[in-house]
Amino acid sequence: MHDDRGLVEARLKRVLDERIRPAVYPVSVPLEVAVWDAPGEPVPVEEGLAAAPKPVSVGDMWGKPWGTSWFTVTGTVPEEWAGRSVEAILDLGFDENMPGFQCEGLVYRPDGTPAKGLNPRNQWVRIGAPVEGGEEIELRIEGASNPVLLDYHPFLPTQLGDIETSHSNPLYKIERMDLAVFDETVWQLVIDLEVLGELMAELPVDSARRYDILRAVDRALDAVNLQDVNGSAAAARSCLEGVLSTPAEPSAHRITAIGHAHIDSAWLWPLRETVRKVARTTSNMTALLEDEPDFVFAMSQAQQWAWIKEHRPEVWAKVVAAVEDGRFVPTGGMWVEADTNMPGSEAMARQFVHGKRFFLDEFGVENDEAWLPDTFGFAAGLPQIIKASGAKWLLTQKISWSQVNKFPHHTFQWEGIDGTRIFTHFPPVDTYNCSMKGSEIAHAAKNFKDKGVASVSLAPTGWGDGGGGTTREMIAKAARLKDLEGSARVEWGTPAEFFEKAQAEYPKPPVWVGELYLELHRATLTSQAGTKQGNRRSEHLLREAELWAATAAVRAGFPYPYEELDRIWKTVLLHQFHDILPGSSIAWVHREAEATYRKVAAELTAIIDGAQRALAGEGSTPLVFNAAPHDRDGVPAGGAATAVRAQGARLTDGEDGSFVLDNGLLRVVVDPRGLVVSAYDIEAGRETVAPGTPANLLQMHPDFPNMWDAWDVDAFYRNTVTDLTEADEVGPETSGEGVAAVRIVRTFGDSKATQVLSLRPGSRRLDIDTEVDWHETEKFLKLAFPLDVHAERYASETQFGHFHRATHTNTSWEAAKFEACNHRFVHMEEPGWGVALVTDSTYGHDVTRTVRDGADGDGGTTTTLRASLLRAPRFPDPETDQGVHRFRHSLVPGATIGDAVREGYRVNLPERALTGAGEVAPLVTVDDDAVVVTALKLADDGSGDVVVRFHEAHGGRARTVLTPGFAAVDVVATDLLERPLDGAEAEPVDGGVAVGLRAFELRTLRFRRG
Repeated sequence: MHDDRGLVEARLKRVLDERIRPAVYPVSVPLEVAVWDAPGEPVPVEEGLAAAPKPVSVGDMWGKPWGTSWFTVTGTVPEEWAGRSVEAILDLGFDENMPGFQCEGLVYRPDGTPAKGLNPRNQWVRIGAPVEGGEEIELRIEGASNPVLLDYHPFLPTQLGDIETSHSNPLYKIERMDLAVFDETVWQLVIDLEVLGELMAELPVDSARRYDILRAVDRALDAVNLQDVNGSAAAARSCLEGVLSTPAEPSAHRITAIGHAHIDSAWLWPLRETVRKVARTTSNMTALLEDEPDFVFAMSQAQQWAWIKEHRPEVWAKVVAAVEDGRFVPTGGMWVEADTNMPGSEAMARQFVHGKRFFLDEFGVENDEAWLPDTFGFAAGLPQIIKASGAKWLLTQKISWSQVNKFPHHTFQWEGIDGTRIFTHFPPVDTYNCSMKGSEIAHAAKNFKDKGVASVSLAPTGWGDGGGGTTREMIAKAARLKDLEGSARVEWGTPAEFFEKAQAEYPKPPVWVGELYLELHRATLTSQAGTKQGNRRSEHLLREAELWAATAAVRAGFPYPYEELDRIWKTVLLHQFHDILPGSSIAWVHREAEATYRKVAAELTAIIDGAQRALAGEGSTPLVFNAAPHDRDGVPAGGAATAVRAQGARLTDGEDGSFVLDNGLLRVVVDPRGLVVSAYDIEAGRETVAPGTPANLLQMHPDFPNMWDAWDVDAFYRNTVTDLTEADEVGPETSGEGVAAVRIVRTFGDSKATQVLSLRPGSRRLDIDTEVDWHETEKFLKLAFPLDVHAERYASETQFGHFHRATHTNTSWEAAKFEACNHRFVHMEEPGWGVALVTDSTYGHDVTRTVRDGADGDGGTTTTLRASLLRAPRFPDPETDQGVHRFRHSLVPGATIGDAVREGYRVNLPERALTGAGEVAPLVTVDDDAVVVTALKLADDGSGDVVVRFHEAHGGRARTVLTPGFAAVDVVATDLLERPLDGAEAEPVDGGVAVGLRAFELRTLRFRRG
């Protein structure tokens, strides 16, 4: 037989595009359109509905950037359409090549009832099925004219990312406003042909099944009368019944489809617009659930649910009803889909506390799964947090974006730093916007790494970020793929149903130990320094506010600010969303974030001040309040006392114009260039700085990645570097009593850096305060410390512990980690001696190693640690990081891992001094420095119980006695939500509780007060 495969496939494409799809709406009449443009920010629905619109026409332009236009659309259903299905086609100027990221609309009935959203690939509104004829139609559309920022030529700098810098010209043209007859038979034929055509393209060219489909399609196209598609569609469909009813092979891969709309809580739009995106998408999904009995939709991010409840009660009512029906499913159990690399221990825990509690309080739903499809890698401390929240599963897709190494599993156990394992699934469909295309379904089956031992995977199905969610076309395709030869089997299900099936068939999957590192988007650890500093500062202020408010409530009757702390925690958690904290949002988002952090700081400082004043009482005794988990200068952890200060440090002139800082423990030499050429540990007799290479070296690189400007730094950035060694000023600095300090000023490019290096009495650390007035473009600024340390690995702090990474690049997996995350410290050591770098705000760093060989080398190893300070990408914010920034780092020679933990807290929790009546004893004490209290608070339920969360921080076993400084009736071990744990006993001993901990194990105890 002659091979006419190409001919039939080309015929299918043209007939579908030019004849069959246009016949879905065979006849239409225009609607009358009027519009009212809101003068500023979006208005309440009631105001938009009541506004007086002005007539406009199809073809008119509308919508300035970030504007809101309320359309009124009216018309009459023709009498001759009686008995037929009718829909309104409302095209606001959509580009169907983009499923989202542009204008959108939410359609309301005249009574204010939401009908559904309007999106690029979802432009219809049902009028009647069937209609009677003669009905008067009126619809209102809240149109959002959001600008397209990620266009066909992506990553171009634009001023449209902030309403303050945008122009005011209209962006969109009204393309179509019609009533139209909807021919469901033709629509079903379109779906038949799309499913078969897409399946055919994925089958082997020499397979019999491919040719069975080809012949059936050819016969169906023969049956289509191109001059009367509507009259011949049924006959064409009958030609396809045979190939559509042939069942799948028994061994076919099985896909659980879950309706999904990944909506970034902010990204290329501000937070206020996300509120409306969520309302539009949920309106679509509640309407679709009414029409499709098998469909299931899952939505994560409790914050987005809370927004609907607060801002769109008319939409919320429909959502609540759909949840009660069991097919609109709360998932994820987190406040937002957060970044998981940078949030601190307690903040990561509170993501689950507030997320799970919202779904429990509103719906009685307990989430067993964490749902993070788009987060940029996963810290090794996360499994324990997931488990401690009462969850047991994790879903993500993002690791499939890694540039170098292909992850070896799709279903596996993920083991964290403490040994906790979480059953984890990566959907092999490699997208969280599956549209049920044949290529996606085939890719999921072919790509699945666990064939032979497992057979099920998950497909999050629907358009996100303004695309409107799952469409009726996707559901229709899934129905045909339920049991179809040549395809994977597809069925709808909930996240819990999928995980139960997956775990039942694969109870002992392989284990991946340590972080899930995304080999992409590494620069998100540095971009938008102001946002990152706001997050770090807010986390520590929250710790202080809870600690001192709880202590004052128990000791002095201080009113514990439950509602304020709850609200502030949710604000901070929102800003840990995986495009806000990582610095990958538009300028508008980060401008608002930094203002929010300033407000948060003021509110928390007021709580701290009030609580400390209540504790201190009246008097003139000088007191220092110590919020750190370790004693400091004679002041107990979590208490207040008069500090005992050490003797002063000295600053002297060295050779050749250098300066020497010496406090008897550490001697630091700063050369005339302002560079540290020696940091000598006097007690150990050990030099910290590698010979011939200065530390405290600012280095600048060109930084123009191949794409994803704010997100990415590509390895080739290292090929070119400028050492900033020239100084404008180097000289002594007055920096407090007994403190030896040197001030350095450098100018470079259009920028200026001012540093103060200081050595305090009794301290083993060199404090480095850096102020940068930054005005560079597409540059990367690093602060380098070449260390005389031979180490094959180093530690960096993560949630509830630390994680080790290699200093070498033996394999591609290690080489790909050329930029990594730290919290408060990075530490490296040889047996018996180590060094730490602690920081108050930076997260990104890199570590490299070289051997000092050659004529002048001593054969030793130089391990260079560099903190990442600033970047200057131009997309999506063309002014990223421009302006003044302040950083504090401390170099700690001779540091053990315990010293790194201690100094990390010290630099992030500065002491607070005031006068009062006398010492304040800690509310709770522990007797082992390896055990760190991360939270001390009153229970969230308002009972007055005291809750203490703590963990082992050094990486070994620990046994401690935790002693309350108040009368406690009893104590119970709880999960993160402060619920008692079955079988978890607390052992009373000598007025306290004895607790044994594994390495990095976290525990929560709840004390009932007498």
